[in-house]
Amino acid sequence: MSKGKLAKFADMERYENVFQYPYSVVENVPFDMKGHWREMYFKNDNPIVLELGCGRGEYTVGLARLFPDINFIGVDIKGARMWSGATEALNEGLKNVAFLRTNIEVIDRFFDKDEVQEIWLTFSDPQMKNVRKRLTGTMFMERYRRFLADGGIIHLKTDSNFLFTYTTYMVQHNHLPLLFRTEDLYHTEGIDEETRRILSIQTYYESQWIERGLNIKYMKFRLPHNVTLTESEIEIPIDDYRSYHRSNRSEVEKRR
Repeated sequence: MSKGKLAKFADMERYENVFQYPYSVVENVPFDMKGHWREMYFKNDNPIVLELGCGRGEYTVGLARLFPDINFIGVDIKGARMWSGATEALNEGLKNVAFLRTNIEVIDRFFDKDEVQEIWLTFSDPQMKNVRKRLTGTMFMERYRRFLADGGIIHLKTDSNFLFTYTTYMVQHNHLPLLFRTEDLYHTEGIDEETRRILSIQTYYESQWIERGLNIKYMKFRLPHNVTLTESEIEIPIDDYRSYHRSNRSEVEKRR
């Protein structure tokens, strides 16, 4: 029988690899490790990679196993889910993993200029109704640039046609360097072995979507500092299915 939420939260309070600063707390408590994650927590000079909206932490932990010389930080507000990855990392003795429980809207309060080299967005909520909440929208991309190195890489892995199409137009409209793009990840030929190993890490929900016959989409692109980001005006058809355990958001046919 799995642990209840209260027991999981009690565990997380004592976990050395978990830092909890939800929005209700961060206003009043300064985060001393901003700009000092390497020296104060990881104790090395290795690159830092974030997974935003990490859920259970399967991707964060999976990447940490593959790349022991890179530091990975999973970020989410749902502590009961995060407990799984944090516990797994502790049990395996993975020293290159940390978890930050906070609202992604304030993510720039925890990292300083050029402190992060890459960002992973794995199966983010497509936010079809609200462009300001899309993790590949201009509002969030501007936040990322406050701590992402110039030309740092953003990875998007998603089941959502809407979010993938929206991000494609964002990249094209703003002339961001596109490094790779596929609309059907697990049936794309020519992917090198290391990249395939990375992309084959599957979250719990991803396995559910694959079982339902949904294509998994992936792209990675660079985010330069010297580009003025604007939203594309192209209208995008909304997803015609409900994502796993997500409610139907709208009956309109298109969104920008």
